[in-house]
Amino acid sequence: MGLAQGQGSHNLGLVSSLRYALGEENVLERPCRVGRIRPRSRGLMDGNPRRSPTGAVPLEDEVKTPLRRSRTFLFFITLAAFAPLAAQLVGCEEGDPPEVDVPAFPELGQETASLFAGLALHGITREYPNKLDHVMNSQEEVQSPSSLHPVFFGSYDWHSCVHGHWLLVRLLKLFPDLPEAEEIRTTLSALLTRENVAAEVAYLGQPSRASFERSYGWAWLLKLTEELHGWDDEDGRRWRAELEPLAAAFADRYLEFLPKQDYPIRRGVHPNTAFGIAFALDFARGVGHQPLEDLLLERARIYFAGDKDYPAQWEPDGDDFFSRSLMEADLMRRVLGAEAFPTWFHEFLPGLAAGEPGSLLNPAEVSDRTDPKIVHLDGLNLSRAWCMRLIAQALPEEDPVRLILLDSAARHARATLPHIASGNYAGEHWLATFAVYMLTE
Repeated sequence: MGLAQGQGSHNLGLVSSLRYALGEENVLERPCRVGRIRPRSRGLMDGNPRRSPTGAVPLEDEVKTPLRRSRTFLFFITLAAFAPLAAQLVGCEEGDPPEVDVPAFPELGQETASLFAGLALHGITREYPNKLDHVMNSQEEVQSPSSLHPVFFGSYDWHSCVHGHWLLVRLLKLFPDLPEAEEIRTTLSALLTRENVAAEVAYLGQPSRASFERSYGWAWLLKLTEELHGWDDEDGRRWRAELEPLAAAFADRYLEFLPKQDYPIRRGVHPNTAFGIAFALDFARGVGHQPLEDLLLERARIYFAGDKDYPAQWEPDGDDFFSRSLMEADLMRRVLGAEAFPTWFHEFLPGLAAGEPGSLLNPAEVSDRTDPKIVHLDGLNLSRAWCMRLIAQALPEEDPVRLILLDSAARHARATLPHIASGNYAGEHWLATFAVYMLTE
């Protein structure tokens, strides 16, 4: 993530159409049901005719407006109006419990998947502009990105290129008939070769590389490997085998580094410890790496198990793309399990039951999407949304905080989804990955 160049023309008609489609005109009013319901009895409503079995609404349902892209072809981004799915006590007369409409979460369809795939394909093969994480040990190491990193040289920076690969693999698995499927396979096969991966591994072994991409890039590389693991696909099996030495190198880095890290890094950007552990834990469990799983669980408990009454009202910082509180909670749901997590979570963020803090539950405003740091806040909205949804799923069904989180997650999603393909590389080189992860987890 970082500096953008080559601002594309912004399609105001697209933005205004999306905003109209997401407006209050599309929220259906529901009458209050007879009988008094206590606040803790609130739960999801049944029978919403617009809900899919997953409680999601297709992105392509209502809005189909063209967006001009800098590669001289048209993409189409679409976003559905959000439908009500939940009931909550607010504002009805006594004895007649009220209901408030909570927008349903969008669902990824093939047309939008094609848009996101196009962004990633364009990014992972685009070498410049480029922001290297590169300590030069000598004049001979003044080299181009593709010379240093023959696999992950695109998408502005190393970690964005890695998760661009992850995006393409996930979309190929979900939509095997995607129009870009053949291009995805050809491109990844050309990049993920034994020779190229060996060069990436060799780079890690050079002096002054211990903190290279720690731990954001480490986490995404393991997430990419996890995504390929067990996929019954000829190309996928080959890519997984070629990537194995690099995945092993980063798993070893976790094993070496975490015992020395006495304090977690809580900032809402790349070094965030909770995010780094969460994705590595998914990998360890997915591929059966027991020593890594054991260490990650141990360190997560040491860093975070005792946290209570977290000051989430201080969020966000001006360049966050993670919520430090929600990312920690999203890790701890993995660590503590169904029995212990709800108690920990309510002690960690006790104000949520009262709808506080507003700075956490309301989407961040993004004042300038051409600014490489301010546009991080679009990523914050997306990552908050995925954390809230996954945390809600880990809470008991009758827990009223579930509804608050689901409502907030939907509002965060609709605040940023119209801006993934903004025409500016500051966001386009990475935001689609966050969107796909949010929509498909």
